[in-house]
Amino acid sequence: MIYLFNMMSFIFMFMIGAMVFSSKRKHLLLMLLSMEFIILSLYMMIFIYLSMFNYEYYFSMMFLVFCVCESVLGLSILVSLIRTHGNDFFYSMNLC
Repeated sequence: MIYLFNMMSFIFMFMIGAMVFSSKRKHLLLMLLSMEFIILSLYMMIFIYLSMFNYEYYFSMMFLVFCVCESVLGLSILVSLIRTHGNDFFYSMNLC
């Protein structure tokens, strides 16, 4: 019963993160933060699912490694965007 409550709360966290991700699409930093929130909820869902069936936690460690790589890539894009354009607004970039 407690597993069901935990899974439902992490599904709610995922939905809230997806809603914030879609509503804050103008700021890159807010999009990265909401994506990290989504990844955290996915990680907890995977961890609870694997613990319910007594599987190994090797997959969750691999998931964390790829999430850290994704986070570093997003932060490097954010830093380069701020250095070239001065802020993280998408509408301030001129493609011409």
